[in-house]
Formats: sequence, structure tokens, C-alpha cells
Amino acid sequence: QVQLVESGGGLVQPGGSLRLSCVASGRIYGVNTMGWYRQAPGEVREFVASISSGGTTNYADSEKGRFTISRDNLKRAVYLQMNSLKPEDTAVYYCNADLKNEPGRTRYYNYWGQGTQVTVTS
Repeated sequence: QVQLVESGGGLVQPGGSLRLSCVASGRIYGVNTMGWYRQAPGEVREFVASISSGGTTNYADSEKGRFTISRDNLKRAVYLQMNSLKPEDTAVYYCNADLKNEPGRTRYYNYWGQGTQVTVTS
């Protein structure tokens, strides 16, 4: 069974840092773009950052300069380093990835993790 498992969320004070991790597991034959989204209470899920298999990164404007996305292709993992955290960064953070789960096929399927809570409060 293919799944994405996040870790690293928690409670942090404003100005603090957290590093989120996400690992893809199961019968996987390829990993394309990986990324992070977040959803605050009462809000829609929004894009945070993404990274292609070749390392090209994209960020939401509000996270540029504070968040850094990276990946380890051998571990099938993606990370989100979050610095200078603000209360408005409080949300459930979801890992997202395009994974190939069929050998010999070219199609990638989109998967979501279960989410990890990040709370920024004094």
C-alpha cells in the first residue's frame, strides 16, 4: 500500500523553527513532484511549496524567504524547513506527491499524507 507519512509538527513560539518530514512508502516505481500544503481551521487547503524530481522549487509568496523545501530521492522523502514562524502559519500541513505505483507504466498518481499539526503561539 502506497502512503505518505508526515512527521515533525508541533507547538512552537513565534519566531521559532520547525522541520517537517514526509516519506513515501510502499511499492513505488517513481516519484515526481513532491510538495506541502496547509489548511487552517475554517480555511481551504493552500499551496505552500513544491519541488520537482530535478530539484526545481516553487513557493507561495507568503513563505518565500522563511520556508525551504528539499528532498532526498534515495529516501523518497521531502522536507520543509520553516523559520521565523508566525501565528498565521498555524495549520495542518499535508504532504503531497506524484507517485508511480505500477511497474512498466508511465502514469503517476497523486497522493496525500494524513497531515501534521503545526501550532505557532506564545
